[in-house]
Amino acid sequence: MPDRIYNFSPGPATLPQEVLAQAALDIVNFNNKGIGLIELSHRSKEFMAVTDEAESLVRELLSVPDNFKVLFLQGGASTQFAMVPMNLLARDQTASYLNTGTWSNKAIKEAKLFGNVQVAYSSEKSVFNHVPSSGDYQVDPAAEYLYFVSNNTIYGTQFHDFPKSDKLLVCDMSSDILSRKIDFTNFGLIFAGAQKNMGPAGCTVVIIRDDLLDRVPATVPTMFKYKTHADKGSMFNTPPCFAIYVIGLVLKWLKGLGGLEVMAKMNREKAAILYEAIDSTDFYRGHAEVSSRSLMNVTFNLPTPELEAQFIKEGAALGLDGLKGHRSVGGVRASIYNAFPREGVEKLVVFMKEFARKNG
Repeated sequence: MPDRIYNFSPGPATLPQEVLAQAALDIVNFNNKGIGLIELSHRSKEFMAVTDEAESLVRELLSVPDNFKVLFLQGGASTQFAMVPMNLLARDQTASYLNTGTWSNKAIKEAKLFGNVQVAYSSEKSVFNHVPSSGDYQVDPAAEYLYFVSNNTIYGTQFHDFPKSDKLLVCDMSSDILSRKIDFTNFGLIFAGAQKNMGPAGCTVVIIRDDLLDRVPATVPTMFKYKTHADKGSMFNTPPCFAIYVIGLVLKWLKGLGGLEVMAKMNREKAAILYEAIDSTDFYRGHAEVSSRSLMNVTFNLPTPELEAQFIKEGAALGLDGLKGHRSVGGVRASIYNAFPREGVEKLVVFMKEFARKNG
């Protein structure tokens, strides 16, 4: 596809071309069965095989322990902001949250509807330009869990080391899941919207420890209980069929590359190329502190808002699309998730150097 642009959008984000090509065929005629993928009954043996394979690949690539359930849910990651406390937090109980950006802020707001919330740490005063180390905060001794967001798309920060705590860890990994290995030892629940690093919008993957399923209060509506979906293998109601299918294709692509160790190396290399271009001149200024820089979302500013607007416009004309930063922080944001090609990063760096030469 010679006319294909480079999509730096934070989500929905770039998917592997081979995945797009296969999906284009299967959406019309799935496995040469004379029926399109999105027409299949979710309870047919053909689609059940699709879901089983997707779950199997999630477990294999992430090394998910046997005592965890893998769920394919709807409602986006934002629904999980409420589902987590609905299922894990009673009215008289406390949960601790690390506030490192917009999405943790929203999760805190939802959790307060169901129980007590201790904000153990907040980087809001510094415009969320860093994430804390474990020595920077004290978790409430009575906390049922410690909640954090592993990667912050808007501000370009990331936990390179997960929090260390004797509390159950709950994590929103929407924007960096499958980008590196995970040690599940202290985790109770991980969730991720698919549209950044796994597939198209419409599916949220939840990985939850078995013993937590029975903690849900009886007053929680049926559809908002993790146990409901775990007991029915994500088939209590019609699931997001197409999104699950594409997630499976992306996982097969990722496995074919060599898995998460290879992917993590590729991600480090891509980000290093871009951060080196930022650090090599005063024309560009990174938003995040160096120790907290995200490998998924690279955020930076130019000397003036006018130059930023010009940069984004000229970049788009060259096929470098989706570079505008979030309205809350401005500037430029280059999202370079798993499927984003290295050559796109290299092309952006060439443009950055030429733009700085002309306008610096």
